[in-house]
Formats: sequence, structure tokens, C-alpha cells
Amino acid sequence: MDKKRQIAIFTTASLPWMTGTAVNPLFRAAYLAKDGERIVTLVIPWLSLEDQKLVYPNNITFSSPAEQETYVRHWVDERTGFKSDFSVLFYPGKFSLDKRSILAAGDISERIPDEKADIAILEEPEHLTWYHHGKRWKIKFRLVVGIVHTNYLEYVRREKNGRMKAFLLKYINNWVVSLYCHKVIRLSAATQDYPKSIICNVHGVNPKFLEIGKKKQEQQQNGIQAFTKGAYYIGKMVWSKGYKELLELLRDHQKELTGLEVDLYGTGEDSDQVQETAKRLELAVRVHPGRDHADLLFHDYKVFLNPSTTDVVCTTTAEALAMGKIVVCANHPSNEFFKQFPNCRTYDNGDGFVKLTRHALAEEPAQLTDAQRHELSWEAATERFLRVTELDQEFTRKLSKSPTKNFMSASLGLSGSMEGASAYVHHVASGFEATRRIFGAIPKSLQPDEEQCKELGLPMPAGHAYLATEESKSSGVKG
Repeated sequence: MDKKRQIAIFTTASLPWMTGTAVNPLFRAAYLAKDGERIVTLVIPWLSLEDQKLVYPNNITFSSPAEQETYVRHWVDERTGFKSDFSVLFYPGKFSLDKRSILAAGDISERIPDEKADIAILEEPEHLTWYHHGKRWKIKFRLVVGIVHTNYLEYVRREKNGRMKAFLLKYINNWVVSLYCHKVIRLSAATQDYPKSIICNVHGVNPKFLEIGKKKQEQQQNGIQAFTKGAYYIGKMVWSKGYKELLELLRDHQKELTGLEVDLYGTGEDSDQVQETAKRLELAVRVHPGRDHADLLFHDYKVFLNPSTTDVVCTTTAEALAMGKIVVCANHPSNEFFKQFPNCRTYDNGDGFVKLTRHALAEEPAQLTDAQRHELSWEAATERFLRVTELDQEFTRKLSKSPTKNFMSASLGLSGSMEGASAYVHHVASGFEATRRIFGAIPKSLQPDEEQCKELGLPMPAGHAYLATEESKSSGVKG
């Protein structure tokens, strides 16, 4: 009998933080494990209580990893409709306030024992490897697949000295991703380009939205008016998430769009400014707090307006299409996947936006076929993922796998190759606190702290163990 492939999915966030890198890898784990053909482990960050309070919404916190695992499993099982069959492991993480991101503390590849290291999926590979200090991923695992979720260059360009930062970041990203990944999947052409990468949307839609779409289609087929509301937009309320573009389009075309009413739903740092800008328009633009997109409130809207160009593949656009709505969005690489659906309408300029919006409000959405509905699903996304990665085919790449954790022996075993030398440079640089700080690492994140080691049942790093012993001795002397 053939051995089952062992897949470890490493990601940069976890529920209850409702961000793409928490939700999508969770669904990927559930659907890859569903048919029982593979042994799947989801590896997610564990945060200290202090960081949990900064990151997780509605004052949700966990006193133990087991408690958070229960929460995560309940959430995904409730949405998929089946009991998930994958393992969950936690790695020590720390929240970076300036980056609004979770970064790993220590070598997270060690969470998977060497004897079980077969396939690694790195969700946001650049993010996971910027400060990686440990065994090379390509040495430890037979196959490493990176899935690029975020266009970091676009975000960095908006910062002070953004052009120079983006220039440097582009080369750092290329460096670490090529060092640590055998294959790279870009969700769309809106991400940074990587050598030998594949563009493929390997994400699906939460099944809840497909169920809503089916109910709406039944109403249409029975002659019931399925969509009684007009246009809306939902997204994190920051200017970079499409609000700037949308309000500018509405401002510049108020006369052509007379009578249009738009509801905006979101919560974020720019909520007050968005509200003030909306009030200055002659059109009826109402601003509301953020809600779950699956909420009953959204079911009856007919048109989803989404001019955002910072997304890689917009989750809310996929959800709106799944619910049977018409989507009016920018002609942009991030929307390429959605152009195959008849309810997706893309515009190139303001006049096109006006024309498509007016037409969308005046007509009924096309009914999705079974094939189109399947294409939006996580089943189809998993099929695409298996196809482009060739995971279910025999992987013949032969890499020497050393059980030792010593980086030098692994690197020098590559016969002095350029890649081995380059990896050694990264390993040395990432091992110095000063160098790490210069490039933006969280202070003292080279090793997990004592508290997280205890919470996760990890061995104490050598430095911490020594300090603990010295403290114990000195307290003994005082006694």
C-alpha cells in the first residue's frame, strides 16, 4: 500500500482574526483532508494574551492552544457541513504593531518532526521566511509550495520613502522565496512576479455563500423578486481598500448617477473620514459599521460595487458572485478570475463605471449554472491546487534529507552551489539581533520566550534555560 502524503500548511494568522491568511488556509486544510487520501496538519500562530487582545475582535481570548483549536474547528465544521479531519499545531508568534502582522518567533519548521516532513505549504512564503533562522525548508521537506496572498509592494509604496522601500523589498522577497520554495503559486497577476511562478486562483468561497445563492436562484425561478435592494460595498474601512476610488467615482459622476443610493459597510482606521467624505456628496451614500457578509442584511442587494485595486483576489467579490449578485469592478489583474462569470462586469474608466452601474440596477442577475457554481467552490479550488502542484503524482525530486538540525551540514552538503551559499548568507544575517532589527524583525524574536514555550510545551531555548538555571541558583543562595 502506498504511503499517504503528509502535508503541513503553515500560515501567518488564525481565527478569530477574520483575515484571508487565517480563513483560506483553514478551508484548504479541511478540503485537502476531506477524502482521506492525505495526512494534513495546519500550523498556525499562538499569541500571548497581551497580543491576543490587540489582534482578536470582540474581546475574544484563549487561555490555552487547545481552547483556540476547539474554536477553529467548530468554525470551519459549521461552514463546510462536515467534520474536518486534519491536525492542528501552533507555533510561537508575536504581533508587530507597525506591520499589523503576526511574525514567527524561532524556527517554526521544527514544529514538524523530520520523519514526518514531506510536503510544506507556505501561505505567504515571503512573510514566513523574511526572518527565518533554522534549517532550510527545501532541505527539511521533499516539496515546498509557496502561495502568494498579498501584494506587499503595493502597500509599501504608500509609506514614506515608499519607492525605495518597495525596490528593496522586491529583491528581498525574490531572494527568500527562491531560496525556500520549490514551487510558487500566485493567486493572480496582481502580486509581485516571481521566477517560475504559476498564476492560479486556488481559493474558494465559504459554502454559506453558495447556499444563499441557491436560495436566491430558486426565488428567481419561482417568479419571486429575489433582489429588492440596490447597490452596496463591504470591506475594511481604510482608504486603500477601494473607498477612495469609489467615493471619487461617485463624486465625479453625481449628475449621471442621480437617484443612485449606495450603502457602505465596514470598520477601520478611516471610518470617520469616509463618513465625512460621503456626507459631502449629493448622492445618498450611507455608511454603516462592518458586518458578516453572509448576514441576512446583504441577501437582497442586487449590485456589489468594488473598485478596489489593492486586492490580489477579492474575497468579497467571490462571495457576491456566489450569492447571485451582479458585480461591477475594475478591469484589473485581481479580477481576471471573475471575468468568466456573466454577472461580473468590468470597467476601464469613470464612464464605463456609470454605464455598467446603471445597467446592473436595471436588469436581473444571470442565474449561475452548476458548473459556474462549482468553479467558485472550495472543491474546485482544491482540484486546481492539486493540478498545479502535482501533489497527487509521484514526486521524484531527490533531495538529501539529513536528520540533523545543524544548518551548516545541510548547506555545505549542496556542493558549494550558489543557492547553498546564498542560503548560508541569509542564515547568518538572520541570526544576529542587530541585523534582524534593521530589517524590521520584532525585537528578541530569534527564539520564543519562556511563557510561550511553557504554553506550547516546547523545550526551553538554550539561552532561556541557562538564565532560568542561574536565577534558580541565585534564589537558592538568597534563601
